Amino acid sequence: MLRSFLLLAALIGLSACQTVSAPPSPQPAAPNTPRLSSQQAIANFREVVARVEPVAEQTCRAETPNQNCDFIIAVDDDPASGINAFQTLRGGQPYIVFTVGLIADVRNQDELAFVMGHEAAHHIARHIPQQQASAQSGALIFGVLATLSGANQAVAESAAQIGATVGARRFSQDHELEADALGSVIACRAGYNSLRGSEYFTRLPDPGDRFLGTHPPNAARIETVRQMAARGC
Repeated sequence: MLRSFLLLAALIGLSACQTVSAPPSPQPAAPNTPRLSSQQAIANFREVVARVEPVAEQTCRAETPNQNCDFIIAVDDDPASGINAFQTLRGGQPYIVFTVGLIADVRNQDELAFVMGHEAAHHIARHIPQQQASAQSGALIFGVLATLSGANQAVAESAAQIGATVGARRFSQDHELEADALGSVIACRAGYNSLRGSEYFTRLPDPGDRFLGTHPPNAARIETVRQMAARGC
């Protein structure tokens, strides 16, 4: 069974099961929708975890049965961590980490469910192993080229570090769009409106189309979700 390690003290005391309510209205939220109260934000997070976790695990086992699909949802309760969510691996165990800043920043459950589905999709699509392999290849190529050009060890090591960065970012934008697509399906299967959830992008700074940028333009991400929503779950 999926486990949820809620590191936020306020959530630890609220770990009992909760009745799942009906999905939120699919109508778009107004641009000036106010932030939720801390109590409502916590309640929303608990409910979204309960509904999205099982779908993420089921999707993972169907798509990639040979990897660990036992997701752990964790909360970073350090306010200094800002607004963020990410997926990582610890001993092969997939972790999805939310900061308290992001939990407080979302406007509705659809946005929270979409972000959670997006991070789960990174694991299902094996993006971390791909990124690591690309980084290793980049480091090797840049290091060898520097050595062949007569660079000393220090310069060669610096070149390898640059190569690792370039390699790691090589497919990052494609990975983000892939995670947006599969994440929207996960959110939809959990009973949420992924298109409404993608409205979270409208409040984020647009990275544009920068060279080696880690994230694609917000418009491209919203269009990806729009296309997936048109197909249904």
